[in-house]
Formats: sequence, C-alpha cells, structure tokens
Amino acid sequence: MADFLRPEARAFFRRWREVIIALAVASLGLYWALDGVGITVWLGYIFIAIGLGWAVAGFQRARFAQGGDGPGVVQVRERRLAYFGPLDGGVIDVADLTKLELDPSSHPDPSWILTGIEGQRIAIPINAKGAESLFDVFSALPGIKTEAVLDVLSHTPDVRVTVWSRTKPLLH
Repeated sequence: MADFLRPEARAFFRRWREVIIALAVASLGLYWALDGVGITVWLGYIFIAIGLGWAVAGFQRARFAQGGDGPGVVQVRERRLAYFGPLDGGVIDVADLTKLELDPSSHPDPSWILTGIEGQRIAIPINAKGAESLFDVFSALPGIKTEAVLDVLSHTPDVRVTVWSRTKPLLH
C-alpha cells in the first residue's frame, strides 16, 4: 500500500497536508453552518474561522518548506536553535538573534545566516533536515514581516540580503 502514490505525489501531500486538513475543517464548519440546527450552526461558524486561519498559516509554512534533503540537521528546543552540519554547526538562543540574512551564494545550497549578540554566526542551508521549524522561530522575531521572508525565499536574490535585524542591546 505504501507504493500506491508516486514519491512526488507523497512529497506534495506531505508538504501541503496542513492546508488540506485545515480546508477540511473549514468545509465541515461550512456544512454545519448551512445545514445544522441550534448550536451546531454556531459551531460551524467557529470551525470555519479556525479552519481558514489554520489554512493561511499552513499555506505560509508550505511556501517556506524547501524539502529536507540538504546537509545537516536543525533542532529547536526551548527557544534554543541548534544546527549540526557535516562541516560546521552551532547553537544560539533565539532571544540572542540580532540579524537574519539569506545568502544565495553559499555552497551547495542557499543558506540562512543567523547572527547573535556576541557576533557568532550560524549558516543553515534552507533545505537542511528540520529547517521547516525555522519558520516558527523567524515568525517570533519582533518586528519581522513574514511575507518578506517568503518573498526573499521564493525569489532568491543574487547577493546576500538582510531579512531582519535589530540593534544590539546595550548594558547600562
């Protein structure tokens, strides 16, 4: 049964599964809202709202995902980001990030360059295993525009681009 779908079709459904499930929830809500009685109608409206909000978030995550066949592994645990690559890696707290860049010239694949307060840098290929978890990390950065991140990723520039930055906090 595992060979029922081609690998490309499985990859497509895996990438867009969150959007598909969210639209199914919204469809169930629409059915209840139009055909329900009593409290079911109100539950239908709630399901529609939840499903559509979930679909928007899932659509953004699906656009961000680049596959997981690149070099290295990304882990995010308790607001600490770790990248374990074949040649380099590092660990940085999300609260310590001061700059996020996309470097299209890195080899073999474009990479996210994360810079910390003390100047440490981590280069994470956009298609590293677990790199889709970076979307939630980037979305939590203060003042970041998620659409700007997705635009830079979909229209890869020729030179390094700063997607987000903040000033270094000063101590007294």
